Amino acid sequence: MNKLKSLFRWAAFFSIAVLLFAYGAVAENASSNQNDDSGRRADLILIDTMKVFGELERPPVEFLHDRHTDALQKQEKDCSVCHEKTDKGQLIPKFKRRMDEDRKTTEDIYHENCIDCHKEMTGKVEKSGPVACGECHKEEPSFLSSRQPMGLDKYLHYRHVKAYDKEKKCETCHHEYNKATKQLLYVKDKEGSCRYCHKQVTEENRMSMALASHAACVNCHLDKASRKQDGGPVKCQGCHDLKSQKMFREVFDVPRMDRKQPDTVLIKAGDETLDATVQSRMNFVPFDHKAHEGYNDTCRVCHHADISTCSKCHPLSGAKEGDGISLELAMHKDDAMQSCEGCHNAAKENKECSGCHSFISENRDVDTDSCLKCHMAQKENTTENTKDKDDAISAMLLASRNLSGENYTLSDIPEKVVIKKLSKKYEPAEFPHRQIVKKLVEDIKTNKIAAYFHAEKGTVCQGCHHNGPATLTPTRCANCHNEPFNENDMHKPGLLGAYHRQCMECHDNIGLEKPAGCTGCHKEK
Repeated sequence: MNKLKSLFRWAAFFSIAVLLFAYGAVAENASSNQNDDSGRRADLILIDTMKVFGELERPPVEFLHDRHTDALQKQEKDCSVCHEKTDKGQLIPKFKRRMDEDRKTTEDIYHENCIDCHKEMTGKVEKSGPVACGECHKEEPSFLSSRQPMGLDKYLHYRHVKAYDKEKKCETCHHEYNKATKQLLYVKDKEGSCRYCHKQVTEENRMSMALASHAACVNCHLDKASRKQDGGPVKCQGCHDLKSQKMFREVFDVPRMDRKQPDTVLIKAGDETLDATVQSRMNFVPFDHKAHEGYNDTCRVCHHADISTCSKCHPLSGAKEGDGISLELAMHKDDAMQSCEGCHNAAKENKECSGCHSFISENRDVDTDSCLKCHMAQKENTTENTKDKDDAISAMLLASRNLSGENYTLSDIPEKVVIKKLSKKYEPAEFPHRQIVKKLVEDIKTNKIAAYFHAEKGTVCQGCHHNGPATLTPTRCANCHNEPFNENDMHKPGLLGAYHRQCMECHDNIGLEKPAGCTGCHKEK
């Protein structure tokens, strides 16, 4: 019996020792990860190059680029240790090669160079990396990527233009590929985003966007640094770390980019072969192109494939270039930021708008007046394809819009509404009706799009009276919401639920502090 107790004591002691050791290892690992932003890295690159030759035999390798760059700097070495250079002295993004020849050759390049370097540093009694297969190809990741996408919005574009306007020209970055001559060329006033040609993966003779941007941007930044000039970041963290991005110098009042783009556009069917009656089954849409440039950071918000008319890829009947999406759907797709309706719907999610719009069903029947907000009636026959005439008509229609955001006079709006229908345990609730309507109208007038779409009197009232007509005497809530509820229509809340949902969710959506408890709105009887 004593031997059994002794055995238990030793087992307990051994278990505690194991737990303490494990705790120490976890603590040490946590401390190490803390130095790397709790295991999240902006410079984390997954080396999965072998995917181009088929299925991977082992897990991808986690590679910390900035950590290796720092190690080389301590040895007074530069990027050329890992990256070859072109005839013009520019670094090639790929590791120790210019192209992927075959699986065995590419695999040997990594294994021989990485392992040899690690062994060399170990021989010098310096901190180095792994040399065994399982230490690089890990089943479980050691780090998480905190990499943030990087793009050249109009603010960064303007900064680059100002920085290089004396020594660089637009053709430094902007070029097109001539299939006949198989050369790059610059076409003035046809500049577009790099992403229009350089896709997510390398295709034929076009590098992927990642390779193209790193080849162009990093080489340019390194060139500036070599001449002791103020250039951009050369490490991953400098561009792809969220904290670093927030430190970019802000630029306000960026001048409009001049690409000979129109100020206004008359959006038409785009297919002149169609019968005129088919083209004009709806009024054409005047579009304020200049204003929308100011609302967005980049042209790619709308021109997501290239900078041309939407109907080029999205004709009325759809086309392969536009994934079969017709022009009508492209403009009205309610969940796509590239469409007019989708972008406007996203604007409704702003806290100034969502308090009302979260209760207005998107499935409501669309009436003709709603369509005419965009498809404005016009006296001129605009089926004729005359650009100057179209631009003039578009400008005229846009100038005729009512942007007043008017509403009924405050004296016509009840100052308070007493909600007493359900008054039993509590006193009736007093609703500051006029004060809320006044605040809504003020917010609408400061927002151009809101002012236009709320120009008719009573439109603002439909935020609460969401299924009634726009009128000075809207229907009461109890006309639709039964007390307590309609068991044959379980999707419609009862009157008590409708009141509380409308008020509380509106407060949540616009960020107002809700009253504390029931007595915040109702006094106890």
